[in-house]
Amino acid sequence: MKEKIRTVAEDAKYIQQHLANERTFLAWIRTAIAIMGIGFLIMNLHIKSSTHPLSNAVVQIIGILSVITGICTIIFSTIGYFLKAKQINEQTFRTSRPLVLFLGMLMLLITLLFGYYFFITL
Repeated sequence: MKEKIRTVAEDAKYIQQHLANERTFLAWIRTAIAIMGIGFLIMNLHIKSSTHPLSNAVVQIIGILSVITGICTIIFSTIGYFLKAKQINEQTFRTSRPLVLFLGMLMLLITLLFGYYFFITL
């Protein structure tokens, strides 16, 4: 019981940081939804104008990568949220460089595939 009270007191001490952590988490979730939405959008738009067989494969890869990137974003942001909450209470905060680097590389790959797709469909 005392452990629970101590945790609530620690949380209250860093309310602003915890609220910022929640806002960051929600921003990652919105980003994940947008990434997956873009993948679904391009797949649906492509189905209506499908002509080139190579473009079909590229669109499928973009769609799959978008969903995988969105799922990874949700998983990693959830883990990050709980780690950050613990780090805030312990005053041992560290940045999320591996998460940002990993998701940045996945987004770069999707963007390059988008460019390739638009190039081959011209």
